[in-house]
Amino acid sequence: MSSAASTADHLEVEVKFLVANLTAVRNRVIEAGAKLRRERVWEQNVRYDTVEDSLLQRGELLRLRQDKRAIITFKGLSQEAIHSEAKVREELEITVDDFDTAAAIIRRLGFSARQTYEKYRETFSLGEVEIVLDELPFGDFVELEGTEPAIKQAAAALNLDWQKRLTINYLALLEMAKEHYQLTFNDLTFANFTDTTHTITRLLSTHVVE
Repeated sequence: MSSAASTADHLEVEVKFLVANLTAVRNRVIEAGAKLRRERVWEQNVRYDTVEDSLLQRGELLRLRQDKRAIITFKGLSQEAIHSEAKVREELEITVDDFDTAAAIIRRLGFSARQTYEKYRETFSLGEVEIVLDELPFGDFVELEGTEPAIKQAAAALNLDWQKRLTINYLALLEMAKEHYQLTFNDLTFANFTDTTHTITRLLSTHVVE
């Protein structure tokens, strides 16, 4: 298999929508005939990098996730993104048995934990498209992943305005919130956003889908 083919096999094509009422959207997901694939679960995600954040500077991501599984993910840039209305990245993932041991291996390789972010996630599928309902400390989101034509069709079926789609990740949204609200913390955790009105929903009000 050529390297180009190998890369194509590991492309992530997705968009996300910031939503005002996640319950209403969930009802539309169910009414559209989507099947529940994973029940709502709390996730802890840790971004690893060098002390100089060299991966981040190259637009790459090394992440260790813990929900009911432990998953190591690498995300890189993809040339296909130039011609897409969605976010397109190379994505490589493996599931591992032990979160703490995986974290120790990553540290031994010279990376350190740079950021933590949390969310609750429920996962559905609608045809070829994976639909995830995400509850983050600063707002609620729907992510669609699949081929670009399929996610456009799913967005229309769920009454998600394509013009309001977001193609940046949650940590980039956190950076926007930190700058706007002059936040001093670096982690996107529920504890950090307790008793605050500093939400991404307020900041990106023109992008909110009802």
